[in-house]
Amino acid sequence: MQSSFKKFIHYTVLSLLGTLGVSCYILADTFFVSKGLGTNGLAALNIAIPVYNFIYGIGMMLGIGGATKFSVYKSQNRSDEGNKIYTNTIYLAIIFSVFFVLLGVCGSNRIALMLGADENILEMTDIYIRWLLLFAPAFILNDIFLCFIRNDEAPKLSMMAMLTGSFVNIILDYIFIFLMKMGIFGAIFATGLSPLISILMMLPHWMRKKNHFHFIKTKMYADMVWQNFSLGFPSFVAQVSAGIVMIIFNMLILQLKGNTGVAAYGVIANISIVLISIYTGIAQGIQPVISSAYGKGDDREIKMVFRYAMIAMAAISIIVYALIFIFAQPIASVFNSEHHQALQNIAVNGLKIYFLSSIFAGYNIILAMFFTSLEKALPAQILSVLRGFILIIPMVFILSSVWGMTGIWLTYPITEFLVAIMGYGMYRKYHK
Repeated sequence: MQSSFKKFIHYTVLSLLGTLGVSCYILADTFFVSKGLGTNGLAALNIAIPVYNFIYGIGMMLGIGGATKFSVYKSQNRSDEGNKIYTNTIYLAIIFSVFFVLLGVCGSNRIALMLGADENILEMTDIYIRWLLLFAPAFILNDIFLCFIRNDEAPKLSMMAMLTGSFVNIILDYIFIFLMKMGIFGAIFATGLSPLISILMMLPHWMRKKNHFHFIKTKMYADMVWQNFSLGFPSFVAQVSAGIVMIIFNMLILQLKGNTGVAAYGVIANISIVLISIYTGIAQGIQPVISSAYGKGDDREIKMVFRYAMIAMAAISIIVYALIFIFAQPIASVFNSEHHQALQNIAVNGLKIYFLSSIFAGYNIILAMFFTSLEKALPAQILSVLRGFILIIPMVFILSSVWGMTGIWLTYPITEFLVAIMGYGMYRKYHK
């Protein structure tokens, strides 16, 4: 048998590479749009990103919720229940996919207006949102397959599928935006093709007979739907709240600094996606190991894997913040193709303040997944709702009214710090 440390390294490194790949194609969109379409294109992309957060949140909720329960069943040799939870997860994916496609066909323009797009960027925002919603089935199914395959002892295939889709997206971004002059449609078309490539990579695993989950003829079970939503809810809140917070930040920044401020926030938000993907990669990496150990009653392995995750997170956080603080100017310049001085100043100041949150955000993300992996949904849900809605939304209104843009940048680190304190109290209670 593998040691706890070897399992942690095996699953976490592969998960990290995969989630980094996904975040890199979002960052590639930001880079290519900023170079090809300038400040207005960057602002349009930033306003549209919350829609992606919502779609990705649904995919992760279904994927993490279903795969966590599947992993527990698998460790207990309950294959029938494992097949039922997988099939019920696919049923839910189909229902949500139909909703998003209809929304894309009928309501993309209204959504763009609701999110704050003005006449200068409305057309670009509308195009991006419409096609993002039309590609929603691919995003949702991809998230589900990735989670189940990772929990079916194939983290390498999950990682390869994510990386291949992301790499193809980056190549297509360049071709569509610069060589074929397809504008903002080129950016979203490249992004939409990425999950399709990833799904094709995974087809051999989830279709073959010897894997541990299969689509079967069964009805929808209310208890399985509830377990799926309950265990996956923290992942959903993490993504959707990020989108809602981005909407609120965009609206407040529009009032303070206009589209230039929104573009500067776009730089910070997209770099933040990369950092959050690192923490998410660690969290998703430990989930199969902890859920399996929980199913077997192995408390020692649970504690060891959780400890390794926190040590890795802390080391990465310190290194990343040091690099951002030292290289804030060149980082902002990469996305400032028009050499807009106001954008540069806002982004540099924001980078240095906003990412003070790093170590606290990492702690909260991993702790929420730790509770989810043990089927303890309530503490994970409380942590997610606190950092996603209850604290951060009133905090940004209060701090922005007092300190303007500096207050907006301070909102995230203060919120994550307060949630980390509460999370530590929950963990101590569980540990006892």
